[in-house]
Amino acid sequence: MTTPAEPPDPRDDAVAPDGHTDPPADGAPPDDRDVPAGAGGAVPRADDVPEWRRLSNRMLLIHPVQSLLQFLPALLGLLIAGTTSGNGPIYGLVGAAAAIAFGILRWLTTSYRISAEQVQVRRGVLNRRVLSVRRDRIRTVDVSAPALHRVLGLARVTVGTGLSDRSRTDGLRLDALNAATAAELREELLHRAGPGPAAGSATAGATAAGDRADGSRAAGPGARAGSAARGFPWTPPAPPTGTELARLSPRWISYGPFTLSGLVTVGVIGAFLSRLVNEFHLDPTRYGATRELADRVLHTSLPLLVGEVVLGLLVLAAIASTCGYVLAFWGFRLSRLPGGTLHVTRGLITTRAITLEERRLRGVEVSEPLLLRAVGGARCIAIATGLRVGRGAERGGSLLLPSAPRAEARRVAIAVLGRAEPITVPLTPHGPAARRRRYTRALVPCALLAVAAVVAHALLPVPDWVPVATVVLLVLAVLVAADRYRGLGHALVDGTLVAGRGSLVRRRSALPTDGIIGWNLRRSFFQRRAGLATLTATTAGGEQAYPVPDLPIDEATGLADAALPGLLTAFLVPAGSGSDHGRSPVRPRSDAAGRSAG
Repeated sequence: MTTPAEPPDPRDDAVAPDGHTDPPADGAPPDDRDVPAGAGGAVPRADDVPEWRRLSNRMLLIHPVQSLLQFLPALLGLLIAGTTSGNGPIYGLVGAAAAIAFGILRWLTTSYRISAEQVQVRRGVLNRRVLSVRRDRIRTVDVSAPALHRVLGLARVTVGTGLSDRSRTDGLRLDALNAATAAELREELLHRAGPGPAAGSATAGATAAGDRADGSRAAGPGARAGSAARGFPWTPPAPPTGTELARLSPRWISYGPFTLSGLVTVGVIGAFLSRLVNEFHLDPTRYGATRELADRVLHTSLPLLVGEVVLGLLVLAAIASTCGYVLAFWGFRLSRLPGGTLHVTRGLITTRAITLEERRLRGVEVSEPLLLRAVGGARCIAIATGLRVGRGAERGGSLLLPSAPRAEARRVAIAVLGRAEPITVPLTPHGPAARRRRYTRALVPCALLAVAAVVAHALLPVPDWVPVATVVLLVLAVLVAADRYRGLGHALVDGTLVAGRGSLVRRRSALPTDGIIGWNLRRSFFQRRAGLATLTATTAGGEQAYPVPDLPIDEATGLADAALPGLLTAFLVPAGSGSDHGRSPVRPRSDAAGRSAG
C-alpha cells in the first residue's frame, strides 16, 4: 500500500514512481534530458544566449588516448585476425588510426555554453544530442582530475541534479576545463551566484565557462590574477575554507584489506589473462613456473586445492583492496563550507572534489560490511538527492567517510546531522515473530540442501566431505540468522526515523521525517500469517526506499502515523472481524483501495 505525502518543498525534487524527477511546473525540460537547443520557455532569448564554446584544445591529447583504451579489445582482435594472413600489423595500425580519428571527432563535435539559467552540452559524432540542466535545479558539482588531466592542467566537472536512479549512466559533464576555472564554476553553480545587472547572460556565460579554445582563463571581472597563465604543470586550486569534519588518518589504511573491493579487480585481471591465453593459444605447461604450478594442481586433493585457491584469492584481494583504498582516498578531507555545503576531496592519482548542498541532504547511513565490522570499522554515507546510487557509494559520490573506526563513522554522522540521538539511540527490537522469521528463512534452505546431500551420498558416489559441508552450512546459517535479528530494529527520535537491518552489510539509516514523501506497506503471504509487515519510507534521495522489515502490523501503522501524523489516516480502518487476530487497533485498507488512493 503506497500513500502519497504532502507536497514537498518546491525547491526539492519530486520523484516519480519510476525514479525520474517530475518536470518543473512551468513546462521547462527536465534535468539532464535530451532536448533540442532553444526548446522550452526557460531558454533565454537568442540575443541573450552565449555562444557555443569548445573544450580546451589540450583535450586533443586526451581524447585519442581514451579512444585507444576504449577500443583496445577490438584492436587486439584485429591484430589476432590479421596474423593468419600476415597483415596483423597493418590491421592494427588501421584500427589505431580509426580510434585516434574518433577521439579527434569527439573534441570537434563537443561544445557547451553556460547562461544565467541553463548549462548545456552538445555532443555526439553519429547521434547528436543537446543535454540541458536548469541552474536552479543543480544539486551537486563533482570536480575530478584523472592523471592525464592533471598533467595538462585540466579538470572534469560533472553536474548532478535530482536524478539519482540506477538506470542512468552519464550526467552532464564538462570535460575538460582549466583546473582553477572548474573550482570557480563549482562555487558559482551551487551558490547561485548569477551575473551582475550590467553583465548580461552572454558575458556571464563566458565568465562562468572561463575556458578559451586554448584552455586559458578568459579575462573578466571574475577571473583570478594570473589564472590565464596556468597550464603546465597542473596547479591544484586552493582548498575551500570551512570547518573540517574529518581527515584521512594513515591508520585507516589498515581497514582497506577488509573491504574486499579488490575481488573485482582480481576477477577482471584473471578474466583478461584467461582471454589472452585463449586468443594466442598459449600453453602454460610449456613454461617452468606455470608447469610446476600445473603439476601441483594435478597432484593435490580437491578440498586442499579449493582451500589454497580461496586463500590465494583472499590474499590478492586484500592487497588489491589496500592499493585501491590508498588510490581512492589519499588526501581525504570532509569539510562544511560557509555557503551551506559539504565538500569532499580525495584521490592520489585521480583527484576528486564533490560538493553537496546540505539542504538537499535527506539523512545519513552508517554502513558496516561483515568483515569490516569484525575489525571494528564502518563507513558513513549521505542520503541526498543528485547523487547516483547505482554505482555504489564510492563511485556515486555519496561517501562521507571511507572505511574507518566505527566511532569515527558515528562521529561524522552526528556532525553531519547536527544531533547525536539518531545515531546513539538504542533500537526497538521487532519481537519473537521477526526472530522466528529470521531463523526460518536461513535454516529451511540449508536443511533441504543437507537432506539432499545425505540422500545423494547414500545413493551416489558423492565424496564424504559433502554432507559434512552442509552441516557446517547449517551452523553458519544459525549464526547469520542471529546476527540479522541482532541488527534489526527501529526508532523514532527527534523527528528522525532510524532503521537498522542487515547482516552481511549492517546498515543504520537516519532519515529525517520531513524528507519522507510517502510510505509503502507490504505484507507477503508468510508475513500475513505471522502478523508482520515491511514498512518502507520513500524519499527523493539515496536509494529512495528505506525499509523497516518484519515489523508487527500494529507497530508499523503506529510508527508511520507517529512519523507523519495524518498521512495514513485515509488508508486505515478500525480493526474488525478478527483481522490480524485483533492485535491492531487499525489495519490497512484493501490493496485496491490503497492503489486507487495512491
